[in-house]
Amino acid sequence: MGNFVMPSLGADMEVGTLASWLVKVGDEVKRGAVIAEVETAKGLIEIEVFEDGVITDILVETDVEVPVGTVLAEIRPIGEPVAVEEVKPVPVSAEEAHPMDHRPLIKRTNGTAAVKRTNGRKSRKRIKASPVAQRLARELGIDLANVVGTGPNGVINKEDVEQAAQVKQPPVIEAPPPPQKPAVEKREFLVQKTDKADKVAVKAAEKAKAEKAALSMRQAIAAAMARSNRDIPHYYLETDIDMSAIQAWLAAENLKRSLRERLLPVVPLIKATALALAKVPVLNGFWLEDELQAQEAINIGFAIALRTGGLVTPALFNVDCKSVDEIMADLSDLIRRTRAGRLRSSELTDATVTLTSLGDMGVRKVYGVIYPPQVALVGFGKVMDRPWAVNGLLGVRPIMTATIAGDHRATDGRVGAQFLDELDKLLQAPEAL
Repeated sequence: MGNFVMPSLGADMEVGTLASWLVKVGDEVKRGAVIAEVETAKGLIEIEVFEDGVITDILVETDVEVPVGTVLAEIRPIGEPVAVEEVKPVPVSAEEAHPMDHRPLIKRTNGTAAVKRTNGRKSRKRIKASPVAQRLARELGIDLANVVGTGPNGVINKEDVEQAAQVKQPPVIEAPPPPQKPAVEKREFLVQKTDKADKVAVKAAEKAKAEKAALSMRQAIAAAMARSNRDIPHYYLETDIDMSAIQAWLAAENLKRSLRERLLPVVPLIKATALALAKVPVLNGFWLEDELQAQEAINIGFAIALRTGGLVTPALFNVDCKSVDEIMADLSDLIRRTRAGRLRSSELTDATVTLTSLGDMGVRKVYGVIYPPQVALVGFGKVMDRPWAVNGLLGVRPIMTATIAGDHRATDGRVGAQFLDELDKLLQAPEAL
Protein backbone atom coordinates (compact mmCIF):
# COMPACT_ATOMS: atom_id res chain seq x y z
CA MET A 1 0.00 0.00 0.00
CA GLY A 2 1.40 3.40 -0.98
CA ASN A 3 0.85 6.75 0.71
CA PHE A 4 0.00 9.97 -1.14
CA VAL A 5 1.40 12.77 1.05
CA MET A 6 1.29 16.56 1.15
CA PRO A 7 4.30 17.38 -1.07
CA SER A 8 6.97 19.96 -0.38
CA LEU A 9 6.61 22.48 -3.21
CA GLY A 10 9.84 24.30 -2.46
CA ALA A 11 12.21 25.15 0.37
CA ASP A 12 9.83 27.87 1.53
CA MET A 13 6.82 25.57 2.12
CA GLU A 14 5.97 24.01 5.49
CA VAL A 15 2.17 23.62 5.23
CA GLY A 16 -0.48 23.55 2.52
CA THR A 17 -4.27 23.71 2.37
CA LEU A 18 -6.01 20.87 0.54
CA ALA A 19 -8.29 22.77 -1.84
CA SER A 20 -10.02 19.93 -3.69
CA TRP A 21 -9.90 16.27 -4.60
CA LEU A 22 -10.19 15.42 -8.29
CA VAL A 23 -10.60 11.68 -7.60
CA LYS A 24 -12.69 9.50 -5.30
CA VAL A 25 -12.19 6.19 -3.53
CA GLY A 26 -12.07 3.37 -6.08
CA ASP A 27 -10.70 5.48 -8.94
CA GLU A 28 -7.74 4.10 -10.89
CA VAL A 29 -4.95 6.65 -11.37
CA LYS A 30 -1.90 6.74 -13.64
CA ARG A 31 1.53 8.16 -12.91
CA GLY A 32 1.58 11.90 -13.67
CA ALA A 33 -2.19 12.37 -13.32
CA VAL A 34 -3.44 15.37 -11.31
CA ILE A 35 -5.53 14.06 -8.41
CA ALA A 36 -5.73 17.03 -6.01
CA GLU A 37 -5.29 20.79 -5.73
CA VAL A 38 -3.37 22.46 -2.91
CA GLU A 39 -3.40 26.15 -2.05
CA THR A 40 -0.01 27.60 -1.10
CA ALA A 41 1.61 31.02 -0.96
CA LYS A 42 2.44 30.51 -4.66
CA GLY A 43 -1.19 29.97 -5.68
CA LEU A 44 -3.40 26.98 -6.39
CA ILE A 45 -1.12 24.07 -7.34
CA GLU A 46 -2.22 20.91 -9.17
CA ILE A 47 -0.74 17.89 -7.38
CA GLU A 48 0.35 14.90 -9.44
CA VAL A 49 0.59 11.26 -8.40
CA PHE A 50 3.83 9.42 -9.05
CA GLU A 51 2.64 5.81 -9.18
CA ASP A 52 -0.06 3.79 -10.90
CA GLY A 53 -2.73 2.41 -8.58
CA VAL A 54 -6.22 2.57 -7.14
CA ILE A 55 -7.38 5.12 -4.55
CA THR A 56 -8.33 3.00 -1.52
CA ASP A 57 -8.85 5.73 1.06
CA ILE A 58 -8.98 9.53 1.35
CA LEU A 59 -7.79 10.62 4.80
CA VAL A 60 -8.07 14.42 4.67
CA GLU A 61 -11.08 16.46 3.59
CA THR A 62 -10.89 19.71 1.66
CA ASP A 63 -10.17 23.10 3.24
CA VAL A 64 -7.84 21.54 5.83
CA GLU A 65 -4.32 22.91 6.36
CA VAL A 66 -1.76 20.17 6.98
CA PRO A 67 2.05 20.03 7.27
CA VAL A 68 4.26 18.80 4.47
CA GLY A 69 4.56 15.00 4.64
CA THR A 70 1.06 14.37 6.01
CA VAL A 71 -0.60 11.33 4.43
CA LEU A 72 -3.56 12.57 2.37
CA ALA A 73 -4.67 9.32 0.74
CA GLU A 74 -3.75 5.67 0.36
CA ILE A 75 -3.08 4.09 -3.04
CA ARG A 76 -3.03 0.35 -3.71
CA PRO A 77 -0.69 -0.66 -6.55
CA ILE A 78 -2.51 -2.27 -9.48
CA GLY A 79 -2.41 -6.05 -9.13
CA GLU A 80 -1.91 -6.05 -5.37
CA PRO A 81 -4.63 -8.10 -3.63
CA VAL A 82 -7.21 -6.26 -1.53
CA ALA A 83 -7.03 -6.92 2.20
CA VAL A 84 -9.99 -9.07 3.37
CA GLU A 85 -10.55 -7.19 6.60
CA GLU A 86 -9.56 -3.63 5.93
CA VAL A 87 -10.78 -1.06 8.47
CA LYS A 88 -11.50 2.23 6.79
CA PRO A 89 -10.84 5.35 8.89
CA VAL A 90 -13.32 8.20 8.79
CA PRO A 91 -12.00 11.20 6.83
CA VAL A 92 -11.13 14.23 8.94
CA SER A 93 -12.84 17.56 8.36
CA ALA A 94 -11.58 21.02 9.26
CA GLU A 95 -14.05 21.34 12.17
CA GLU A 96 -13.25 17.86 13.52
CA ALA A 97 -9.53 18.41 13.18
CA HIS A 98 -9.56 21.55 15.33
CA PRO A 99 -12.70 23.44 16.40
CA MET A 100 -10.85 26.72 16.89
CA ASP A 101 -8.59 27.27 13.91
CA HIS A 102 -9.64 24.39 11.58
CA ARG A 103 -6.16 22.85 11.58
CA PRO A 104 -5.88 19.05 11.74
CA LEU A 105 -4.60 17.22 14.79
CA ILE A 106 -1.43 15.42 13.75
CA LYS A 107 -0.41 12.25 15.52
CA ARG A 108 3.14 11.00 14.91
CA THR A 109 3.48 7.23 14.51
CA ASN A 110 6.89 5.76 13.69
CA GLY A 111 8.00 9.05 12.21
CA THR A 112 5.08 9.24 9.77
CA ALA A 113 2.56 12.07 9.97
CA ALA A 114 -1.04 10.86 10.23
CA VAL A 115 -4.29 12.72 10.66
CA LYS A 116 -6.29 11.93 13.78
CA ARG A 117 -9.79 10.76 12.87
CA THR A 118 -13.03 10.79 14.82
CA ASN A 119 -15.61 7.99 14.49
CA GLY A 120 -19.32 8.25 14.95
CA ARG A 121 -19.84 11.59 13.19
CA LYS A 122 -22.83 11.95 10.93
CA SER A 123 -22.01 12.37 7.30
CA ARG A 124 -22.91 15.65 5.67
CA LYS A 125 -23.14 16.74 2.07
CA ARG A 126 -19.84 18.06 0.81
CA ILE A 127 -19.72 21.12 -1.37
CA LYS A 128 -16.72 21.03 -3.69
CA ALA A 129 -15.28 24.53 -3.72
CA SER A 130 -11.77 25.93 -3.68
CA PRO A 131 -10.70 27.84 -0.53
CA VAL A 132 -10.59 31.05 -2.58
CA ALA A 133 -14.20 30.51 -3.67
CA GLN A 134 -15.28 29.71 -0.11
CA ARG A 135 -13.75 32.88 1.32
CA LEU A 136 -15.21 35.04 -1.43
CA ALA A 137 -18.65 33.46 -0.92
CA ARG A 138 -18.55 34.27 2.79
CA GLU A 139 -17.55 37.88 2.07
CA LEU A 140 -20.37 38.34 -0.47
CA GLY A 141 -23.01 36.35 1.40
CA ILE A 142 -23.36 33.74 -1.35
CA ASP A 143 -24.75 30.30 -0.47
CA LEU A 144 -22.47 27.79 -2.21
CA ALA A 145 -25.26 25.22 -2.19
CA ASN A 146 -26.95 27.31 -4.89
CA VAL A 147 -23.82 27.75 -7.03
CA VAL A 148 -23.02 25.45 -9.94
CA GLY A 149 -19.31 24.62 -10.20
CA THR A 150 -17.59 24.76 -13.59
CA GLY A 151 -14.18 23.54 -12.43
CA PRO A 152 -12.81 19.99 -12.71
CA ASN A 153 -15.33 17.43 -11.40
CA GLY A 154 -17.79 20.24 -10.62
CA VAL A 155 -15.51 22.14 -8.22
CA ILE A 156 -16.76 25.68 -7.55
CA ASN A 157 -14.09 28.27 -8.37
CA LYS A 158 -13.78 32.03 -7.86
CA GLU A 159 -15.38 32.84 -11.22
CA ASP A 160 -18.50 30.81 -10.32
CA VAL A 161 -18.94 32.83 -7.10
CA GLU A 162 -18.46 36.12 -8.93
CA GLN A 163 -21.09 35.06 -11.48
CA ALA A 164 -23.48 34.17 -8.66
CA ALA A 165 -22.88 37.57 -7.06
CA GLN A 166 -23.76 39.34 -10.29
CA VAL A 167 -27.12 37.57 -10.61
CA LYS A 168 -27.91 37.82 -6.90
CA GLN A 169 -31.44 39.17 -6.46
CA PRO A 170 -31.67 42.80 -5.22
CA PRO A 171 -33.79 43.70 -2.18
CA VAL A 172 -37.53 43.16 -2.74
CA ILE A 173 -39.28 46.42 -3.71
CA GLU A 174 -43.01 46.66 -3.84
CA ALA A 175 -44.16 47.18 -7.38
CA PRO A 176 -46.03 50.49 -7.82
CA PRO A 177 -49.19 50.80 -9.91
CA PRO A 178 -48.52 50.47 -13.66
CA PRO A 179 -49.35 54.11 -14.52
CA GLN A 180 -46.63 55.42 -12.24
CA LYS A 181 -43.72 55.26 -14.68
CA PRO A 182 -41.30 57.32 -12.56
CA ALA A 183 -41.53 54.66 -9.80
CA VAL A 184 -40.55 51.92 -12.28
CA GLU A 185 -37.53 53.98 -13.37
CA LYS A 186 -36.61 54.37 -9.69
CA ARG A 187 -36.72 50.58 -9.22
CA GLU A 188 -34.48 50.09 -12.24
CA PHE A 189 -32.07 52.61 -10.74
CA LEU A 190 -32.04 50.68 -7.45
CA VAL A 191 -31.32 47.42 -9.30
CA GLN A 192 -28.42 49.06 -11.12
CA LYS A 193 -27.17 50.50 -7.85
CA THR A 194 -27.31 47.07 -6.19
CA ASP A 195 -25.43 45.45 -9.09
CA LYS A 196 -22.79 48.17 -8.89
CA ALA A 197 -22.41 47.63 -5.13
CA ASP A 198 -21.94 43.89 -5.69
CA LYS A 199 -19.22 44.53 -8.27
CA VAL A 200 -17.47 46.97 -5.94
CA ALA A 201 -17.59 44.38 -3.17
CA VAL A 202 -16.12 41.72 -5.46
CA LYS A 203 -13.26 44.03 -6.51
CA ALA A 204 -12.57 44.98 -2.89
CA ALA A 205 -12.46 41.32 -1.88
CA GLU A 206 -10.14 40.47 -4.78
CA LYS A 207 -7.82 43.36 -3.88
CA ALA A 208 -7.65 42.31 -0.23
CA LYS A 209 -6.98 38.71 -1.24
CA ALA A 210 -4.22 39.74 -3.65
CA GLU A 211 -2.54 41.92 -1.01
CA LYS A 212 -2.66 39.09 1.53
CA ALA A 213 -1.28 36.58 -1.00
CA ALA A 214 1.53 38.95 -2.00
CA LEU A 215 2.53 39.45 1.64
CA SER A 216 2.46 35.71 2.29
CA MET A 217 4.60 35.05 -0.79
CA ARG A 218 7.15 37.70 0.18
CA GLN A 219 7.44 36.14 3.62
CA ALA A 220 7.90 32.67 2.13
CA ILE A 221 10.55 33.90 -0.34
CA ALA A 222 12.38 35.76 2.43
CA ALA A 223 12.47 32.61 4.58
CA ALA A 224 13.87 30.50 1.70
CA MET A 225 16.51 33.09 0.77
CA ALA A 226 17.54 33.50 4.42
CA ARG A 227 18.06 29.75 4.58
CA SER A 228 20.05 29.83 1.34
CA ASN A 229 22.37 32.61 2.56
CA ARG A 230 22.82 30.83 5.89
CA ASP A 231 23.48 27.31 4.60
CA ILE A 232 25.06 27.75 1.14
CA PRO A 233 28.61 29.11 0.69
CA HIS A 234 28.07 31.07 -2.53
CA TYR A 235 30.70 32.02 -5.08
CA TYR A 236 30.02 34.42 -7.96
CA LEU A 237 31.55 34.73 -11.43
CA GLU A 238 30.72 36.97 -14.38
CA THR A 239 31.67 37.37 -18.02
CA ASP A 240 30.81 39.81 -20.83
CA ILE A 241 29.39 38.25 -24.01
CA ASP A 242 29.23 39.81 -27.49
CA MET A 243 25.58 39.42 -28.55
CA SER A 244 26.02 40.54 -32.19
CA ALA A 245 25.70 37.03 -33.61
CA ILE A 246 22.70 36.02 -31.52
CA GLN A 247 20.84 39.27 -32.24
CA ALA A 248 21.37 38.93 -36.00
CA TRP A 249 20.26 35.28 -35.88
CA LEU A 250 17.16 36.12 -33.82
CA ALA A 251 16.12 38.91 -36.19
CA ALA A 252 16.46 36.59 -39.21
CA GLU A 253 14.55 33.77 -37.49
CA ASN A 254 11.65 36.03 -36.46
CA LEU A 255 11.20 37.24 -40.03
CA LYS A 256 10.19 33.65 -40.87
CA ARG A 257 7.48 33.57 -38.21
CA SER A 258 4.14 35.23 -37.62
CA LEU A 259 3.87 37.81 -34.84
CA ARG A 260 2.40 35.25 -32.43
CA GLU A 261 5.15 32.72 -33.14
CA ARG A 262 8.16 35.01 -32.86
CA LEU A 263 10.87 34.13 -30.36
CA LEU A 264 11.56 36.22 -27.28
CA PRO A 265 15.22 37.25 -26.80
CA VAL A 266 15.43 35.08 -23.67
CA VAL A 267 14.62 31.86 -25.59
CA PRO A 268 18.09 31.36 -27.15
CA LEU A 269 19.60 32.21 -23.74
CA ILE A 270 17.54 29.42 -22.14
CA LYS A 271 18.58 26.92 -24.82
CA ALA A 272 22.25 27.94 -24.63
CA THR A 273 22.16 27.58 -20.83
CA ALA A 274 20.81 24.04 -21.13
CA LEU A 275 23.44 23.02 -23.70
CA ALA A 276 26.22 24.53 -21.57
CA LEU A 277 24.95 22.56 -18.56
CA ALA A 278 25.13 19.40 -20.67
CA LYS A 279 28.85 20.17 -21.13
CA VAL A 280 29.33 20.96 -17.40
CA PRO A 281 26.80 18.59 -15.77
CA VAL A 282 27.98 18.97 -12.14
CA LEU A 283 26.13 22.31 -11.98
CA ASN A 284 22.87 20.57 -12.86
CA GLY A 285 21.67 18.89 -9.69
CA PHE A 286 20.89 19.04 -5.97
CA TRP A 287 22.82 19.14 -2.72
CA LEU A 288 21.06 16.54 -0.57
CA GLU A 289 22.21 14.50 2.43
CA ASP A 290 25.59 16.28 2.39
CA GLU A 291 26.45 15.25 -1.15
CA LEU A 292 25.98 16.39 -4.73
CA GLN A 293 23.30 14.49 -6.62
CA ALA A 294 23.76 15.37 -10.30
CA GLN A 295 20.62 15.06 -12.44
CA GLU A 296 20.41 13.71 -15.98
CA ALA A 297 17.35 15.75 -16.99
CA ILE A 298 18.04 19.46 -17.49
CA ASN A 299 14.99 21.26 -16.11
CA ILE A 300 15.48 25.01 -15.97
CA GLY A 301 13.55 26.99 -13.39
CA PHE A 302 12.65 30.32 -14.99
CA ALA A 303 11.95 33.26 -12.68
CA ILE A 304 8.51 34.78 -13.44
CA ALA A 305 7.27 37.96 -11.75
CA LEU A 306 3.60 38.01 -10.72
CA ARG A 307 1.42 41.04 -11.39
CA THR A 308 0.34 41.08 -7.75
CA GLY A 309 3.95 40.99 -6.53
CA GLY A 310 6.30 38.15 -5.72
CA LEU A 311 8.32 35.76 -7.82
CA VAL A 312 7.79 32.12 -8.84
CA THR A 313 10.35 29.88 -10.59
CA PRO A 314 8.53 26.96 -12.26
CA ALA A 315 10.48 24.51 -14.41
CA LEU A 316 10.81 24.09 -18.15
CA PHE A 317 11.47 20.37 -18.63
CA ASN A 318 14.22 18.70 -20.73
CA VAL A 319 15.24 22.00 -22.32
CA ASP A 320 18.40 20.60 -23.94
CA CYS A 321 16.28 18.18 -26.01
CA LYS A 322 13.83 20.79 -27.36
CA SER A 323 13.92 23.20 -30.30
CA VAL A 324 13.73 26.95 -29.74
CA ASP A 325 10.14 26.91 -31.02
CA GLU A 326 9.15 24.24 -28.49
CA ILE A 327 10.85 26.21 -25.72
CA MET A 328 8.98 29.35 -26.79
CA ALA A 329 5.64 27.52 -26.70
CA ASP A 330 6.40 25.97 -23.30
CA LEU A 331 7.55 29.33 -21.90
CA SER A 332 4.40 31.14 -23.07
CA ASP A 333 2.20 28.47 -21.52
CA LEU A 334 4.21 28.50 -18.28
CA ILE A 335 3.99 32.29 -17.89
CA ARG A 336 0.23 32.24 -18.53
CA ARG A 337 -0.47 29.46 -16.02
CA THR A 338 1.89 30.91 -13.41
CA ARG A 339 0.10 34.25 -13.42
CA ALA A 340 -3.27 32.48 -13.38
CA GLY A 341 -2.15 30.38 -10.39
CA ARG A 342 -2.49 27.04 -12.23
CA LEU A 343 0.87 25.29 -11.87
CA ARG A 344 1.58 21.59 -11.36
CA SER A 345 3.51 20.30 -8.37
CA SER A 346 6.33 18.88 -10.52
CA GLU A 347 6.90 22.31 -12.05
CA LEU A 348 7.72 23.66 -8.60
CA THR A 349 9.88 20.78 -7.39
CA ASP A 350 11.82 19.40 -10.38
CA ALA A 351 13.90 22.42 -11.53
CA THR A 352 17.59 21.42 -11.51
CA VAL A 353 18.96 24.95 -11.97
CA THR A 354 17.42 28.44 -11.96
CA LEU A 355 17.74 31.14 -14.62
CA THR A 356 16.81 34.77 -14.02
CA SER A 357 16.91 37.53 -16.63
CA LEU A 358 16.48 41.15 -15.56
CA GLY A 359 17.82 42.85 -18.67
CA ASP A 360 14.36 44.14 -19.61
CA MET A 361 14.36 46.02 -16.28
CA GLY A 362 17.60 47.82 -17.15
CA VAL A 363 19.76 45.73 -14.81
CA ARG A 364 23.34 45.32 -16.04
CA LYS A 365 24.42 42.45 -13.76
CA VAL A 366 22.46 39.86 -11.76
CA TYR A 367 23.90 38.30 -8.60
CA GLY A 368 21.26 35.79 -7.54
CA VAL A 369 20.74 33.68 -4.45
CA ILE A 370 20.72 29.92 -5.07
CA TYR A 371 17.36 28.24 -4.47
CA PRO A 372 17.99 25.12 -2.35
CA PRO A 373 18.53 22.26 -2.94
CA GLN A 374 19.87 23.43 -6.32
CA VAL A 375 23.60 24.21 -6.58
CA ALA A 376 23.66 26.99 -9.19
CA LEU A 377 21.79 30.04 -10.49
CA VAL A 378 22.43 31.74 -13.84
CA GLY A 379 21.72 35.44 -14.34
CA PHE A 380 21.52 37.63 -17.47
CA GLY A 381 21.65 41.42 -17.55
CA LYS A 382 20.79 44.08 -20.08
CA VAL A 383 22.31 44.06 -23.59
CA MET A 384 24.12 47.39 -23.91
CA ASP A 385 26.18 49.03 -26.66
CA ARG A 386 29.74 49.15 -25.35
CA PRO A 387 33.29 49.56 -26.73
CA TRP A 388 34.58 46.15 -27.88
CA ALA A 389 37.77 45.09 -29.65
CA VAL A 390 37.48 42.60 -32.54
CA ASN A 391 40.59 41.47 -34.45
CA GLY A 392 42.57 44.35 -32.99
CA LEU A 393 40.00 46.96 -34.04
CA LEU A 394 37.92 48.88 -31.51
CA GLY A 395 34.23 49.28 -32.21
CA VAL A 396 30.82 49.34 -30.57
CA ARG A 397 29.06 46.02 -29.96
CA PRO A 398 25.91 44.87 -28.07
CA ILE A 399 27.35 43.33 -24.89
CA MET A 400 25.58 41.35 -22.16
CA THR A 401 26.96 40.40 -18.73
CA ALA A 402 26.23 36.80 -17.72
CA THR A 403 26.76 35.65 -14.12
CA ILE A 404 26.69 32.40 -12.21
CA ALA A 405 26.17 31.81 -8.51
CA GLY A 406 27.60 28.45 -7.44
CA ASP A 407 27.47 26.34 -4.29
CA HIS A 408 31.05 25.89 -3.03
CA ARG A 409 30.10 22.62 -1.32
CA ALA A 410 29.34 21.08 -4.72
CA THR A 411 31.64 22.86 -7.17
CA ASP A 412 34.33 25.53 -7.34
CA GLY A 413 35.15 28.62 -9.37
CA ARG A 414 36.93 26.61 -12.07
CA VAL A 415 33.74 24.68 -12.82
CA GLY A 416 31.73 27.91 -12.92
CA ALA A 417 34.26 29.43 -15.31
CA GLN A 418 34.00 26.41 -17.61
CA PHE A 419 30.24 26.87 -17.76
CA LEU A 420 30.48 30.57 -18.67
CA ASP A 421 33.05 29.79 -21.36
CA GLU A 422 30.77 27.15 -22.92
CA LEU A 423 27.84 29.57 -22.75
CA ASP A 424 29.83 32.25 -24.60
CA LYS A 425 30.85 29.79 -27.34
CA LEU A 426 27.25 28.66 -27.87
CA LEU A 427 25.99 32.25 -28.22
CA GLN A 428 28.64 32.94 -30.87
CA ALA A 429 27.27 30.04 -32.96
CA PRO A 430 23.48 30.46 -32.68
CA GLU A 431 22.76 28.24 -35.70
CA ALA A 432 23.68 25.28 -33.46
CA LEU A 433 20.97 26.06 -30.91
